[in-house]
Amino acid sequence: MTDNTNSSNARKVKCPQCGLLALYSPENKARPFCSDRCKLIDLGEWASEGYKVPIQQQEYNEKDLEQLYQALGDENLNTEEPDESK
Repeated sequence: MTDNTNSSNARKVKCPQCGLLALYSPENKARPFCSDRCKLIDLGEWASEGYKVPIQQQEYNEKDLEQLYQALGDENLNTEEPDESK
């Protein structure tokens, strides 16, 4: 069995931030990034909502809603606000 922690055997991957080759091994604490700088730049992009996971907006028609209510059961059909005056 070979030891993959040796940097000469470590796989090299492109840094997702800058594109430079980076060691993908426990020796590289910033993996898969090449440095802490690239790691922090990427984190900052997520924190500032520079990266977003794309979503597809879906509109529901009355028939879709009726099917949903049926699937949930009759106890969930009450869409009125509860009367808290009692």
